Amino acid sequence: MTANAQLAGIRSASRPRLDWRGLALIAGSIVAAAGFAWPFVAPALPQDAQRAVPYLALALVPAIVAVLALALDRQFASAKAVALLGVLGAIGAAARVLGDTVGGIEPVFIVLILAGRALGARFGFLLGLIVVAASAVITGGIGPWLPFQLFACAWVGAGAGLLPRVRAGRASKGVEVVMLAAYGAIASWLVGALLNLWFWPFAIASGSSISYTADAGMLANLKAFVLYSLATSTLTWDTVRAITTVVGIALVGRPVLAALRRAKL
Repeated sequence: MTANAQLAGIRSASRPRLDWRGLALIAGSIVAAAGFAWPFVAPALPQDAQRAVPYLALALVPAIVAVLALALDRQFASAKAVALLGVLGAIGAAARVLGDTVGGIEPVFIVLILAGRALGARFGFLLGLIVVAASAVITGGIGPWLPFQLFACAWVGAGAGLLPRVRAGRASKGVEVVMLAAYGAIASWLVGALLNLWFWPFAIASGSSISYTADAGMLANLKAFVLYSLATSTLTWDTVRAITTVVGIALVGRPVLAALRRAKL
């Protein structure tokens, strides 16, 4: 084998391959995303929307079960992987419960982002599901909002694992932390907006500039929703979450990433 062929083989092996499990996880996420976005594509009167939400949430349960089963492949067959999931799941659930008691100060995103970055997108996705499910059982927060929260936090963990790689070197560690902190801020605002979607159509009485209008176009409702999110969570709760995440990653990002990567070996 020539040197060029060997180099091509190494490059090919180093690229992450998207197998059928990965494609199925993407398909499940697309189904969930459609569940989030229904106010823009499926007009309904507010009272009808409120009655339909429990059924919509129930319809997302099979997608959750499917992605959970698909995520539990050979990558999680080892005792080390199970132990990491258990420990990080407990830490994340405790962090999320703590965040429920102090408005907006939610350190759970720090756990999800650092774990997803160090241990991979699929691990981050599964960890997000486990953290939300465990914390919901602890606090009794089980309701039609839960499937939406499960996918939103799973996407946060998976997204961290899908961020671009940085070149090896001492300076790259600082670059990686800055990238993760920026991602954490953006994720904090996006998740807050996503979780507003499931109840926004029936949260505000009709007739205002931030209320859902069944016969309005997509752009009109999108504008109303953006104004609603800015007024109710983006500039307050979500911004506090973003600051908490950025500060936490800046303070503990480098040592925690190093520790998780050592544990992965």
